Amino acid sequence: MKNVKKNSQIAVIAGAGPAGLTAALELLRTTDVKPVIFEAEDVIGGISRTARYNGNRMDIGGHRFFSKSDTVMDWWQGILPLQGVASKDDIAIGRTVPLTEGGPDPEKTDYVMLCRSRLSRILFLRKLFNYPISLNGDTIRNLGLWRMMKIGLSYIKVQLMPARKENSLEDFMINRFGVELYRTFFRDYTEKVWGVPCSKISPDWGGQRIKGLSITKTVVHAVKQIFAGKKKADASADGASANAADIRQKDTETSLIGQFLYPKFGPGQLWETVAEKVQEMGGKIVMNARVVGVNRDDMGKRVLSVVVENLAEDGAIAYETVPCDYFLSTMPVKELVTAMDNEKNPVPAEVRRVSDGLVYRDFIAAGLLLDKLEIKNPAKPGTPESKLKFVADNWIYVQESDVKLGRIQIFNNWSPYLVADPEKVWIGLEYFATEGDEMWRMPDDDFIKFAIAELDKIDVARPESVRDAVVFHIKKAYPAYFGTYGEFDKVRSYLDPIDNMFLMGRNGMHKYNNMDHSMLAAMEVVKCIRENSTDKTSLWSVNSEEEYHEGKKL
Repeated sequence: MKNVKKNSQIAVIAGAGPAGLTAALELLRTTDVKPVIFEAEDVIGGISRTARYNGNRMDIGGHRFFSKSDTVMDWWQGILPLQGVASKDDIAIGRTVPLTEGGPDPEKTDYVMLCRSRLSRILFLRKLFNYPISLNGDTIRNLGLWRMMKIGLSYIKVQLMPARKENSLEDFMINRFGVELYRTFFRDYTEKVWGVPCSKISPDWGGQRIKGLSITKTVVHAVKQIFAGKKKADASADGASANAADIRQKDTETSLIGQFLYPKFGPGQLWETVAEKVQEMGGKIVMNARVVGVNRDDMGKRVLSVVVENLAEDGAIAYETVPCDYFLSTMPVKELVTAMDNEKNPVPAEVRRVSDGLVYRDFIAAGLLLDKLEIKNPAKPGTPESKLKFVADNWIYVQESDVKLGRIQIFNNWSPYLVADPEKVWIGLEYFATEGDEMWRMPDDDFIKFAIAELDKIDVARPESVRDAVVFHIKKAYPAYFGTYGEFDKVRSYLDPIDNMFLMGRNGMHKYNNMDHSMLAAMEVVKCIRENSTDKTSLWSVNSEEEYHEGKKL
């Protein structure tokens, strides 16, 4: 155990994603416990990584740095400060964004957080619709009066008779949007993500991601935006500039936020910077090292050590037993339970059954460099966005049922510094798969041809515009809310009583966390260690959308 003081308490952390790295830095800042992180892959950041290819950078999944927690918002800006000068794309089109006085210039430093305008839309019927859905003239024209009437009547019906019991995600969505709007804009995309009907998915997913969203809130938000836009335009005419405090948006539903923070070189840049700080402060990070065994005391109540499988550059595998005072796990729950099961402390058969039945959805991202998009820029003439060469969207949800493509990221709009050639458009195509299925096994060259053909089919881009392409496979990107998920409390009841073991992160807790949820859980873990508490209740309440720790200080 080099680089760690002999008498220090050791916290072994499985995984160098947002939760693991947040916990490591907070341990170093607030305790004498030294973190040792073992990361199974060769990249920092987990699914919040930045992939690099031929001079371009790619955000795997699209990560908005936004939270209703001031603690998290301040934490991020403590790592990468908010820009004090407009970025080159904002300058080019005359777009005003919040700036911080004395903040860094994106053109002069790499270590900077940008404030980005948020826009996402839905591609349906080969047309773009606002997301969340706005009941405006464009929506009515694109859908047609008859379909709009059906949507309106079905919504009124469910508001007058909201008696449907929520046994599934389908029930959850119909109760909030009505059956017609659910079928039009939610069902196909959601079923692409999970690979099963919405009627087979727990309503808990809706509680995690869109609990506060409804047509009523969307309409109210749209009206507020009209007046906010007028106020902003008046301020601009008077020469006033945007204020950095504007990025908080604490009273805005998460799905409706208008702007967010974003690292100059993508999410991985922030986590790579955190990793550097962890090591500078005395922590240790070991890459290509997977925790495969967890050894406990005779009573099974404390973790004494972990077994780590180290992969050398030449492909050789070596095993190491690492003693620890604390074990913080972000590894998938089913892998953790398997690692804990041994002759000395066998895991009960019922717990193994539930953990083995937990399901994950995997993810394939194809990066394409294009000369142009066929989608026309629908921005209103005279607005800054109308000056963009491409559409202003950060991402586009693909609701078309005749393709498997789920979502399109437009990286130029996340950060202009992700793209080597500003004359090209650099996009990410998101596909949802299950490890080992037909799509997952497809050779990269064949997959690229398949993805290009789908873009052509839905009139997004033509094959002759493609200049470069790459494919990335991400395992266990989404913990699923079906399989044995409904019995997860049996697993938690077995794991929680282990005094010095704490679960964190999306896969560590089998919760579809946002990045800030994972960070808040990690901060709660460090608080437990600092206060010598073994009560895990606070960890599991962090990622409840209804709480979201608004204004909570840890």
